[in-house]
Amino acid sequence: MDFAVSNRPLEKSKADALIVLLSKKSDLPEALPDSTREHISQFMKAGDFSASKGQLGWLHAPQGINAARLLLVGTGDSPLSDHSWLSLVQKTAKALTAAPVKQALWLLDDAQPQALEWQVREGTRVVEESTYRFDAYRSNPAPASKLAKLTFWHAEKDAALAKAHKTGKAVAVGVNLARDLGNLPPNDCFPEYLSGVARDLAKDYEKLTVKVLSQAQAEKMGMGAFHAVAKGSERQGQIIVMEYKGAKPTKQGPVALVGKGITFDTGGISLKPGATMDEMKYDMGGAASVFGSVKTVCELGLPIHLVAVVAAAENMPDGRAARPGDIVKTLSGQTVEILNTDAEGRLVLCDALTYVQQKHKPHTVIDIATLTGACVVALGAHAQAVYANDDALSEALLTAGKETGDRGWPMPLWDEYQSQLDSPFADMQNIGGPKAGSITAACFLSRFTKDVKWAHLDIAGTAWVSGGMSKGATGRPVPMLTRYLMNQC
Repeated sequence: MDFAVSNRPLEKSKADALIVLLSKKSDLPEALPDSTREHISQFMKAGDFSASKGQLGWLHAPQGINAARLLLVGTGDSPLSDHSWLSLVQKTAKALTAAPVKQALWLLDDAQPQALEWQVREGTRVVEESTYRFDAYRSNPAPASKLAKLTFWHAEKDAALAKAHKTGKAVAVGVNLARDLGNLPPNDCFPEYLSGVARDLAKDYEKLTVKVLSQAQAEKMGMGAFHAVAKGSERQGQIIVMEYKGAKPTKQGPVALVGKGITFDTGGISLKPGATMDEMKYDMGGAASVFGSVKTVCELGLPIHLVAVVAAAENMPDGRAARPGDIVKTLSGQTVEILNTDAEGRLVLCDALTYVQQKHKPHTVIDIATLTGACVVALGAHAQAVYANDDALSEALLTAGKETGDRGWPMPLWDEYQSQLDSPFADMQNIGGPKAGSITAACFLSRFTKDVKWAHLDIAGTAWVSGGMSKGATGRPVPMLTRYLMNQC
């Protein structure tokens, strides 16, 4: 979909719909012609629209403007929070896509506390995400939305607003790539497929280069934990390395993203229950968000040096699969006793984390993973867990989440939890028992990131929506990650 910014007089701005946000307390926007304001007032006095929060009302053939209809959006009787504003945009976008609207004009709201630049940037992103569909496997997909263009209107056209809608569009493109990858069925989306996605991105963007390590190469290098997971499948595991040089490498080193890419998770020998196992195609949500973030960074041409690593494997109960009780040696030299093969994400991640530190010397590493069911119990589907060994990094990620509505929540990473990983036979075991499962998983990863600023995002509750026709990948936390990266620039 196309987006634009305009300050052309509303009387001359042709559109199928003009969107106007109205509150219970504020006067009607002065930018509207007097006849339009009078028409809206009569509509409201008749009781057809009260401007309550979240209320939508269509007003056809409005007077004084060159739009076929008005879409009135109620904001209630108090200023909207950022999250409420984004929810309202999402609801409005769904109404637009369900109507016979090809071109819409959005009257920016000076009465709200959000900056106009923020409204355009995040509004563009949310509208674009709201029109997303995944119909690749339908023989008879439903008719697509007619909405083709959304223009944000403000009396004073500003170059910053034009830049904002381009930024929002680029983030949405990354989010939707992540959603596509997550929604693909696991018979088509497997480790080698993800390698192909990386190579295709490198063809599209000259600043991006890709290197892929085969399962055999990873094993030869000493990635015993990664190999223990990958060897249980006929699909070969892959370590996918994408390097974006939007800025010259410095002594400080790049920022690194590391994504868990388990393209399907049976649990291995520690087999999962059959119910909802189909959703384990989403266990590569961390990897999907890395691909989406790389896509956005390339689209924006950010002046940053970024390395992104995806540890891609299937976790299957083959005859060669790892067993509970096996002990493996990681690339770091530390040994791990595998007590549960369904705690496989931390095994592929620990070797990927060591690899990126050894080969690329980053100053900051962020790993992203659908790591634990315990995180879903703790935070539900609203916030991803944020762990970090550096307070400034944690705060930067949380701030990025607040700025985009892709929120996180800080979690403890205290030494007292580390003893739950003690093993009588190896340096550590891969699970810490029934208590604090998300925390002990983060503690496990922290043992491989002692000499670098590091954060871990557990996105098990936010990477996809379960159940019914709304089921599907969300593309989170691409908005948080890309905003963090933009803020670093």
